[in-house]
Amino acid sequence: MKKILLIVICVFSTQFLLAQDWKTDFAEAKKEAAKEDKPIILVFQGSDWCAPCIKLDKEIWSTAEFKDYAKKNYVMLKADFPRKNKNELSPEQQEKNNKLAEMYNTNGYFPFVVVLDKSGKVLGQAGYQKTEVKQYIAMLDNFVR
Repeated sequence: MKKILLIVICVFSTQFLLAQDWKTDFAEAKKEAAKEDKPIILVFQGSDWCAPCIKLDKEIWSTAEFKDYAKKNYVMLKADFPRKNKNELSPEQQEKNNKLAEMYNTNGYFPFVVVLDKSGKVLGQAGYQKTEVKQYIAMLDNFVR
């Protein structure tokens, strides 16, 4: 019984440690970026309808390799635009995401990845690419250099 409990605790602890710390508030993300002297990765996605967004999440954002790297090097900010009623955002969150889109995604691309400096200045832009995690990280890092 103790072994089973220990295994369960280890599994849940690992999941918690690898969880991506996605911010949903731009002011909060900028504050953290300034405090930690890190750039921001802003991701515009349609989590329940955009196939390339779902692929980007599965192939890059959700990997242990990216999560570990991002935790040390970036502040992660997500602006989601779901379409299904069951995934509807609060009016406040939807307004925040709309404002971010007006500032950084005027063409309405999905997925759209914007790398920002700690003050919110655009350093680079990307989208979904079928590539390895290491190559995607290198591309994002090139925007910061």
